[in-house]
Amino acid sequence: MNGGREASVARVLAQSRRVGWWPRVVVLLGVVLTAMGAVIALVHPVMLVSAHDEINGAVHIYAGYLAARNFVLAGMLLVLLIVGARRALGNLVAIVGLIQLVDAVMDVAEGRWAVAPGVFVFGVLFLFAAARFSGAAFWKLGAWK
Repeated sequence: MNGGREASVARVLAQSRRVGWWPRVVVLLGVVLTAMGAVIALVHPVMLVSAHDEINGAVHIYAGYLAARNFVLAGMLLVLLIVGARRALGNLVAIVGLIQLVDAVMDVAEGRWAVAPGVFVFGVLFLFAAARFSGAAFWKLGAWK
């Protein structure tokens, strides 16, 4: 019975080695940037809007929602990375990557040309990292089983 457990541990260690270092770095970068976005939303929400836009109560409310969601995403990314929950981490990284791609589309639609390319690249990196953690690209059924 112990031999089955040892084989299972060996399989998990082998899969962990195959992930490589760069997906972990992408996740850590995502943790830092997502947490920074949350702090900015709480401390200085004027950075989230154009220079000529007014900061009012509604902006503060939505900045609070953004901060709450970003803190949770950053925290869960970090926890899942630390505990080595590859499948859950792969799924969450895919979700964060898709969020970044939609953010890039919104940046283009609203004329924020300076940040759109960086957000897009970050989203693509996250999707590639998700494929590494899951063992398959997220658009393939094998990544979700």
